[in-house]
Formats: sequence, structure tokens, C-alpha cells
Amino acid sequence: MNNDSTRIESLIQIQRMNEKTMFAERLQKALIAAGYEPRPSVLEREFNLRYWGKPITFQAVRRWLRGDSIPAQDKLQVLAEWLRIEPHVLRYGDESERALYATPNELDVVSLRGDEAEMLKIYRSLPSEQRKVLRHVIATFGKANTPNDNEETP
Repeated sequence: MNNDSTRIESLIQIQRMNEKTMFAERLQKALIAAGYEPRPSVLEREFNLRYWGKPITFQAVRRWLRGDSIPAQDKLQVLAEWLRIEPHVLRYGDESERALYATPNELDVVSLRGDEAEMLKIYRSLPSEQRKVLRHVIATFGKANTPNDNEETP
């Protein structure tokens, strides 16, 4: 395997881990918004009351909340209906989060090399709250470096 292939595999693995972590964050927020504590015992009890298939185990829901796994689509549908959230939003997040799951082909519109690629890799590995702060900082720098209409440009 060449160096580029190894790097791509590493990025894909990081992205998959990040997807699970972000799903766990969205699930916890949805539980809180619906008035439930984001604890495995609560999730197990309430989910199994609503799910008509084989009951889910405490260990399985704990993996969902810890970001170790993502439920299958049938279980995701039950979670979404119970928590009153769109299934695709629970699974993938809103529009701003979904951009993070772009495939390499979708990102090829602008080639990233060196520092940019490294920064994107680091950014994607951050928790969502830290990404929000970083986006705000970058936007602030962008605004500070944009000439005002009143200023003369050289």
C-alpha cells in the first residue's frame, strides 16, 4: 500500500469514528430536548417500550450513547419518531454537519494539499462544539481582513 492509500484509509477511519461520536452527541441532545436523561438505563427502557422487535440490550444503547456504534435503520426510525426528530437529522445532522460527511469525490472540487489538508483532518476530528468555535474564529478573521466599503483599496 502506498503512502497516499494509507493516508486515505486513515482519514476514512477517522471520519467513521467521528460520525459515531457526532451521532452520540445528537442522540444525547435529542433525549434532553425530549425531557429524558441521556443515560443507558433510560434509553433502554424507553426504546424497548416503543420497539416491536427483539428488545435492545443495555450494552447496545450504551454503545450508541458513547459513540461506539450507530443503530440499524429500523431502530433509528423508532428513536427518531419517539424523540420527534427527523431520522436523517438524527443520523447525519443538519446541513452544516452533513457537509462534513462529503465523500472524497465531493471534496475534489478544490484540491487540498499540505497545510489545508492537515487542517481539515484536524477540524473533522474535533467535537461539534469545538468546530463551531473554530468556524466562528475563522469567520471573525475573515471579516476583519475584508476591506470596509468606506476604506480605499490600493
